Amino acid sequence: MSTSTTSSGNLHASGGAPAQGHLSEHGGLDRRTLTVPALVFLIIAASAPLTVLAGGVPTTYAVAGLTGVPLAYVLLGVLLAVFAVGYGAMSARITNAGAFYAYIADGLGRRQGIGASWLALVRYNAMQIGLYGLFGFALSSFLEARLGLTLPWWAAALAGLVLVGVLGVSRVDLSAKVIAVLVALEFLVVIVVDVVSLTVAPEGISAQPLTPSEFLAPGIGALLAFGIAAFMGFESGAIYSEEVKDPARSVPRATFIAVLIISVFYAVSAWALAMGVGPGQIVAASQELGPDLVFVFLGEHGGVLLTDIAQVLFITSLLAALIAFHNAVARYFFSLGRESVLPRRLGAVGRRNHAPVAGSLAQSGLAVVLVAVFAVAGLNSELGPLFPVLTLFTWLTNAGAFGLIFLLALTSLAVIGHFRRDPGGHSAWVRWIAPAVSGLGLGTVFVLILVNFDVLIGAEGPSLLAVVMPAIILATGVLGLVWGEYLRRRRPAVFAGVGSGRAVGDGRSGTGPQEDAEPGQTVQLEQTVEPERSAEHG
Repeated sequence: MSTSTTSSGNLHASGGAPAQGHLSEHGGLDRRTLTVPALVFLIIAASAPLTVLAGGVPTTYAVAGLTGVPLAYVLLGVLLAVFAVGYGAMSARITNAGAFYAYIADGLGRRQGIGASWLALVRYNAMQIGLYGLFGFALSSFLEARLGLTLPWWAAALAGLVLVGVLGVSRVDLSAKVIAVLVALEFLVVIVVDVVSLTVAPEGISAQPLTPSEFLAPGIGALLAFGIAAFMGFESGAIYSEEVKDPARSVPRATFIAVLIISVFYAVSAWALAMGVGPGQIVAASQELGPDLVFVFLGEHGGVLLTDIAQVLFITSLLAALIAFHNAVARYFFSLGRESVLPRRLGAVGRRNHAPVAGSLAQSGLAVVLVAVFAVAGLNSELGPLFPVLTLFTWLTNAGAFGLIFLLALTSLAVIGHFRRDPGGHSAWVRWIAPAVSGLGLGTVFVLILVNFDVLIGAEGPSLLAVVMPAIILATGVLGLVWGEYLRRRRPAVFAGVGSGRAVGDGRSGTGPQEDAEPGQTVQLEQTVEPERSAEHG
């Protein structure tokens, strides 16, 4: 039986201890750094619990017009848990910071993997940069309301960008520690909101939001489309597979734990908020107040101090999500640069901290450019202070969510392809039943998002933007396929190393000691020697 485990790419051009601050094109990420709890915090941070409660839950109630929001979180959690069965089994075999890229390359073919990598890069960048719109607005609004300090949203966003960028070029365990504190505080505030809600309960405690009739009704498409956005980032554990202790066990375990926590926590919180406002009033109140609902509710029943604390932690919740998505983008750049699918310099890491420095700087640079573009575009806009929320945040994050669902559905097919070639003793449930069920379910959610995209971006009636944004995401994947075909024809050595997780020369002279290594060749790592995955099959 051929092994499907790829190397983690911890290659060294020389044995000397490198100096602090220097980069290495052949170095790997920091191996065996993250524990399962740290990985769980990184995954949950991308989902931003307080942001979902304050923004996502009221918006879903308002747009869907249904009280079945808690049940939607439960059912989506079950669907993603089924997806995680095959995803986790595959992550135990393939250790690569490219995650989706490596899995789809292995299960569906290298060209498809490159197409997925381009789509994933755009998707993660869209999510991360889009969040700066909401972060900048929230921080500038809070400073003006509480301190009388007038700060443009883009200046507040750039302040956050600097902090995120500094953490991005530092050791990953530092980001994990910062995120752990922020996420713990988020959970504390959400629990307080839940307790206050259940204490108030003007219409009493009931199971009305959990009944099927409040879910299986017109508006279910918008309900699922908005609901799935709350889980964005749950799949990111595999991106850190080269940096966790015992990746074969840690990544699947952390993914399952995160999905369980997210789905249960969101379902309970959405239900509790409905109890606090009243099941008969929650839709109307959400439509009237939108994301301000939670803070208005706290102001009425918890006092000004609690409201201020919640608003501060709402801002730090966004910061934690920004850090998590920034780390994901940096590792995708690193993975693709290491294999020369993108310029090799993107695979450079810090020689002492092993952080994906080049990828981190590239992501920060893209964020600066787009924030600047939207800052200029928003000058004298009729949308006023809400411009970054209604444009940068809404457009990019929903486009990112759309791209993620497409990638999840493709990954389900890749899991089937992988285990069809190499069953490895796994049951039919792991090899094809669970991936087939999740692929069908995720494909359905993908269609629902596509049909409801005008609603997701807040368009009133048919909108050209509702066509353009999904088209850009999918077109990126098509361009990736074209690039993959170019590599196959013109740079076969690079194409042969796609998804391998090892440093590959770019097919030109002077590319270093690992130039143009062939598939199947063993690669010397810092601690182990691992055989390469099977030869090209697509």
